[in-house]
Amino acid sequence: MDQVLFQWGQFLTLLMIAFALSMDAFSLGIGVGMVGIRLREILKVSITIGLFHIGMPILGILVGAYLSELVGDIAVFIGGGVLMAIGLHMLWNGFVNGDQKVLRTKGFGLMIFAFSVSLDALTVGFSFGLIEVNRLLAISLFGIMGGAMSYFGLLLGRSVGGWLGDYSELVGGLILFCFGLKFIL
Repeated sequence: MDQVLFQWGQFLTLLMIAFALSMDAFSLGIGVGMVGIRLREILKVSITIGLFHIGMPILGILVGAYLSELVGDIAVFIGGGVLMAIGLHMLWNGFVNGDQKVLRTKGFGLMIFAFSVSLDALTVGFSFGLIEVNRLLAISLFGIMGGAMSYFGLLLGRSVGGWLGDYSELVGGLILFCFGLKFIL
């Protein structure tokens, strides 16, 4: 029974982290969607972001697992500190850089856009390489949530305004900061 509760607890924790990480894609998607983007392009951008949300944490986990062997027991504190730093960075961007930049969503511009919204997933993957976590579940949730939230952000931006984008990044940053603090304590 305790093992089942632990697995559900880890699933819900990873789901909330995936949600927090996808807030960048959601908020930037709103800004990009406001310029009037076609549905076919929304699907292409969302799939690309979802794939980047899978690839970036894999790279981060590989680096984090290697460093975990070097630093040993302090790895949990480093991982929690990284999550807290990402959360603070997202909060800072939400307060200071409230206006969203509209990026190109074709070719190289699409790759830069997907890379920029997935960079947080790289650093979270790094922290997951330092601590014990179900990595396959985490990566799967990151990809699904990143793609879905970018899709909904682009659709919302296409149909309404950008007032929600600022708040979503703040909520995402707060969630990451709290989970990083939980790992440390």
